[in-house]
Amino acid sequence: MVKLIIDTDPGIDDAMAIFYAAAAPDIELLGLTTIFGNVTTATATRNALRLLEAAGLDVPVAAGAAAPLVLPPFTPSAHVHGAEGFGDIPAAAPKGAPLDEDAAEFLCRMAREHKGELVVCPIGPLTNIALAMQSDPEFIGNVKSIVVMGGSLEEGGNITGHAEANIYHDPHAADVVCQGGDKVVFVGLDVTHRILCRPEDFAAIAAKSPQLGGMLQQMSHFYLKFYLEVAGKTGCSLHDPAAVIACTHPELFGMRNVPLAVSCEGETSGATLAAADSGRAPVKVCMAVEADEVKSLFLRRLALLP
Repeated sequence: MVKLIIDTDPGIDDAMAIFYAAAAPDIELLGLTTIFGNVTTATATRNALRLLEAAGLDVPVAAGAAAPLVLPPFTPSAHVHGAEGFGDIPAAAPKGAPLDEDAAEFLCRMAREHKGELVVCPIGPLTNIALAMQSDPEFIGNVKSIVVMGGSLEEGGNITGHAEANIYHDPHAADVVCQGGDKVVFVGLDVTHRILCRPEDFAAIAAKSPQLGGMLQQMSHFYLKFYLEVAGKTGCSLHDPAAVIACTHPELFGMRNVPLAVSCEGETSGATLAAADSGRAPVKVCMAVEADEVKSLFLRRLALLP
């Protein structure tokens, strides 16, 4: 059983990842922390609470940073995920409220309380993780691993020619996380672009899981339209769910040990770069994936939901 905290900016593929974690029998979800990216941090916090309530999960939510470490705030990508984060589904107020504790404090505390067991899976920009590392020198030593959805070593970018979106939205924070050594795993575009979820997959999820699968299918219409119009693809990449699956099934991914640095300025800002002469300890970068098995696992687990 993996003790997991997901750091998230929900977001449609975040919802897919969180519902996967809710269904997975090998995941104990200890909480969600929220970050800007697909939406503002305030909206991400509201959406995280909504998703947990929809899934019937009573786990805490800690609101995170509202802006990058150094850069000014970005405008959320409403054209990808919709103005409220869930495609065409309108905003709704959750019953619950976030903790008084902020995300970095919550992450550091949970890492101490579950020393050597906690897996943190950031599926948005890495600001909260960098703040946790900066505020508690023991944070990296206390966690079991940090499994990041982000980056691209050889695949190119998806927000610029060089940069994957989560890294681009706070490159300085990503560069801090790259200094975490072998506890850090990057699940980036080198593998997530190999796993596509198509309209018929969402229909199958909804048929087996009418409530939560139906919610995902309703969200998917907006997301799939973006992929078709902008990328010419008839499906969406399984970005965030792949990272959550890598937390429990690392054997489905081929990893390379690479010292990484992140470009923080100019046209290459947000690029994750091999940095062999940097003196940095290598992190693990996923470069191969058993795509059919990852997708099959995702679909099988979601079918367990109501």
